[in-house]
Amino acid sequence: MTEPVLDDVNKRIIERLQQDGRASYATLAAVVGLSEAAVRQRVGRLLDSGVMQIVAVTDPLRLGFARQVMVGVKVEGDIRPVADALAGIDEIDYVVICAGGYDLLVELVCTDDEHLLRLLNDTIRSIPGVRSTETFVYLKLAKQTYSWGTR
Repeated sequence: MTEPVLDDVNKRIIERLQQDGRASYATLAAVVGLSEAAVRQRVGRLLDSGVMQIVAVTDPLRLGFARQVMVGVKVEGDIRPVADALAGIDEIDYVVICAGGYDLLVELVCTDDEHLLRLLNDTIRSIPGVRSTETFVYLKLAKQTYSWGTR
């Protein structure tokens, strides 16, 4: 499937959905000046192409995950297979290949410290190519947003 063109209408649809992911097609149609059917088609193309997702953002603490951490990972050799292996771990919700002091940044959620220890020691550090890790425990999430707009 070809990627949809990010014209001004698609950008306004995306920006509105970043503000309220539950906005109706009627609301979106009024914002962009198109019919509901046209907006439905545009949203469908944006979703199908992977340009955007509409998901429920949850609070891990309220779902029984008492520990959230970011792990900096240093890798020997090719970074990509390590990133792929980490991406396959259910508790990991974020994997980024990056430049700087770490090759990868990985965010994970755990039920408790014992769960975190098992993930770090038995799972993450046992992946071939992982040279070292450093764990940053979240004390409080001060800001999390997904409404950065479009360009």
